[in-house]
Amino acid sequence: MKKLLSILCLVVVVFTASSCKKETVVAPNNNVTIIKTVKSSDWAVYNSTSNTVDLNIPELDEYTNEHGAVLVYIAFGDNAPWEQVPEVFDGSTYSFTHNTGHVTLYVQNANGTGTPIIPDQAYVKVVLVDSN
Repeated sequence: MKKLLSILCLVVVVFTASSCKKETVVAPNNNVTIIKTVKSSDWAVYNSTSNTVDLNIPELDEYTNEHGAVLVYIAFGDNAPWEQVPEVFDGSTYSFTHNTGHVTLYVQNANGTGTPIIPDQAYVKVVLVDSN
């Protein structure tokens, strides 16, 4: 009886394992990447504790704004690593909002008080991920 039960279990395991089929679906890459240079003079005062810069991104259409994804990265100099926003860097907090045609970056001190330190120059990478 033990032998029959062992054989039955083995048959079930073999059929279960062989019936699994791994499928990999690769969607076409319809992502768009835009890199902008932001100088210290581009930042404007938003309120008493934060500054803002508006980036014109005409590739960010209404469909992508509503159904896709907008990823933002920032680098503080040539050959500096890309940091994904939101980010805290050197005591400053960076965040963003987006709407059709625009990505707006915000910077404020990490403690939420005082005037933030504006970088001399930063590179901003905006990646638009298509939902199709």
